[in-house]
This record gives sequence, C-alpha cells and structure tokens, in this order.
Amino acid sequence: MFTAGRGRLVALGAVVVGAAIALSGCASSDPLSTGGSTAGAGKTLVVGSQDYYSNEIIAQLYTQALENGGYKVQQNFRIGQREVYLPQLEAGKIDVFPEYIGSLDQAVNKGLGKTAPGGTADEVYTDLTSVLPDGLKVLDKAKAADQNSWTVTKAFAKKYDLTDIASLKNVTEPITVGGNSELETRPYGPTALKSKYGINIAGFKAVEDSGGPLTVKALVDNQIQLANIYTADPNIKSNGLVALTDPGNLFFPDNVAPVVSKKVDAKAAKILNAVSAKLSTADLVKLNDQSVTDKKSADAIAKAWLKDKGLVK
Repeated sequence: MFTAGRGRLVALGAVVVGAAIALSGCASSDPLSTGGSTAGAGKTLVVGSQDYYSNEIIAQLYTQALENGGYKVQQNFRIGQREVYLPQLEAGKIDVFPEYIGSLDQAVNKGLGKTAPGGTADEVYTDLTSVLPDGLKVLDKAKAADQNSWTVTKAFAKKYDLTDIASLKNVTEPITVGGNSELETRPYGPTALKSKYGINIAGFKAVEDSGGPLTVKALVDNQIQLANIYTADPNIKSNGLVALTDPGNLFFPDNVAPVVSKKVDAKAAKILNAVSAKLSTADLVKLNDQSVTDKKSADAIAKAWLKDKGLVK
C-alpha cells in the first residue's frame, strides 16, 4: 500500500470528486496519431490530478492529447494528495496521473518500509520503475521538473548571507517553517532539516495552499521565515524570493512523468510520451504563470500549449 510523499492541498479522507466525460474525435494526420481513425475508440481512460493548479494543467495536457488521439476521457481532477489518490491508482480507479518522480519514489519506498536511494533523475526514475505496485507503470519522464525547495525572502537571505540550506546555520533568530500540515512528516521536512543539515526549527505554521499566495504572503510578512515552495511557481520570481540550493540532496529530482494503469495501451502511451518529450521546465513555469498571473483556466492553457507544440490541431 502506498503512503504519502509530496504534499498537495487536501485533508485525509477527502471524497474523490468526479467530473463529466469529455468526448472527442481522432484525427489520424496529427503528430499524436499512431494509425487508423478508430484506434482508441470506445475506450475510456480516467485522468486524475492533485488539488494543485500546476498539476491540473499537466492533467489537462494529458486529457486533451488523449482525446485528440481518439480516447474518451473522464476527468477526476483536484482530488487531493497522495494519501487520497494513490490508493485510487492502485485500485485501478484512475488510469493516468501526472506525477513527480522523486517525491513518488520516496513515497512508494516508504510504504514498503524502505528508504529511497536517491541520485540523479535517471537513477531515481529507474528505482521508481522497480518499486511501483503491479498494474502500474511510469511512462517517459519529461525534462520539466517542479522541485520542492526551501525558500526565503531576499531580505532574509541578504541579512544572514543565505545561499544554500546549510547556510541557515547563520540565522540567529528563531526560524518558523510554513507549508501544508503534511510537510511536518515529509522526508524533507523539519526533521530532515535537523538530521541532514543541523538546522533547528523554532516552530511550524500550517499554511494549506501548497506554497501558493497564502504561503508567500506569510513569508513576505515574516509570519514564517522558511517555506516549502515548488520551483516552477512564478511567485518565486514575482515576489523576489530565494530558493536555497540543496548541496546535501535533501530533495530528489522531481521530473514530471505520467503514472498509468494497465488500461493505457501502446497508442495511449505513445501519445502521453509525446507530451512529455515536449515539456520543459521553462514551459512549466510559463504555463503556471498563465494560471497565477493571467488567471487563465487550465483547459485553455493546455489547449494553447498543445497547439503551439504541434501536438494537436
């Protein structure tokens, strides 16, 4: 059985929310087509997402690409964090889910009573393929990565000459950490800061928006001094924040990759891999910025990107 890894906003035991089935035809001449116009016809795949705007955008990329390839897709978006959706995946109730390889690898290994070995993105990916439960597999990883980070304000970094996590030892005032409540038990959370880097934390403040505007405001207002914010979040740049480097590799490489069930056939896998092949970290930051700054819907953001990359017409 899975246990949690990378946290996203939702309470344990949340009810999985269903969505309407979206139907689309297949155009055999586009870059994602692998054959006849009836390939994938009649097969419904359930695509899920975490309760996090960036993950929903990626889920929309998968959804629209699959629909373009002739598949019927049922959306099951914003369904929570790993405690909720991984059992759904394992039970075969979700067929496609955008994941982050390092955090998932840590979660699965923890569920097996093991410690994930870490390493490069390729090494983490290889380990993940070896520990996923029967019936699930991870497809190609994208170049795009959305890393966990320990982040501070520019003023706080300047005051204490902070460049990496280890340099937090320079801080002479109490440090309060902010993030989703689940962060307290994550393998890179406050306990790991102490064991890995020798950083003492004065307290923890739960801010339940996955490093979003509430977390950023708490950081800027000095209610917290250290926050867990994902590196593809445009709030880092727009608010002049500093994501501290991680020389001790506390955080694993978190390249984006779809985790899929047995219902995902070779044609669907090829479609999803084509999306991953085009998705870079710079792309992910731009997609996120369109959501955060321009307030565009995940559906519209995904549609424009897929067309721009020549993946759909």
